Amino acid sequence: MDDYLAIVNKPAGWLVHRTPLDKGETRFVLQTLRDQIGQHVWPVHRLDKGTSGVLLFALDADTARTLGQAFESGQGLQKTYRAVVRGWPLPEGLIDHPLKRMPDDMRTERLEVQPAQSRFATLRHFELPLPQQGFASTRCAEVTLEPLTGRRHQLRRHMKHIAHPIIGDATHGKGPLNRAVADLVGLQRLWLHAESLELPHPVSGQRLHLASPLPSEWELWNSFKEHTPG
Repeated sequence: MDDYLAIVNKPAGWLVHRTPLDKGETRFVLQTLRDQIGQHVWPVHRLDKGTSGVLLFALDADTARTLGQAFESGQGLQKTYRAVVRGWPLPEGLIDHPLKRMPDDMRTERLEVQPAQSRFATLRHFELPLPQQGFASTRCAEVTLEPLTGRRHQLRRHMKHIAHPIIGDATHGKGPLNRAVADLVGLQRLWLHAESLELPHPVSGQRLHLASPLPSEWELWNSFKEHTPG
């Protein structure tokens, strides 16, 4: 935190701010941060409720406006995520797949389709002792993801598009598999973590590298034997 910015390590399961779409939730990062530091804060980007990791707030309206424009254009920003996905993706790839605006994010009555690109790189492959679709086990992988554009649920929708949905994704994933994995590891969550964010400081211009360590529950995946695709 400095005179312009506050950086938060967001837990999974917390909303960034209140929304009528989730009226029953009681945990909000914005309100908690405001109460902790005793001043107003402005969110400059979003993380889904289920996503953990680096979250940036501005401490005044002008800084929020400057950062909001930077996130909108994507210029000078680099965001890196870690995820656990179903299946064994290629070692790396670029997903270039336009996305429709989601119904609650429509700006006009016309159906809007926006260009969207994401990069992925596979870190390790492993198998879970869960029979699925006639197979004795379930293939999974740990990947890094880099959104090159900033569309709503972009990474989740792109991984679904290439048939490697993120484990725990209730909207774009597979419900029976998500439940089976949650029972196996003893934890239900969206396995998506905002690992790092790089951007120029909105006032000084200095390059900032903001990082969030993987949550402790990520160690669960190390108990499953790594495989080399062949």
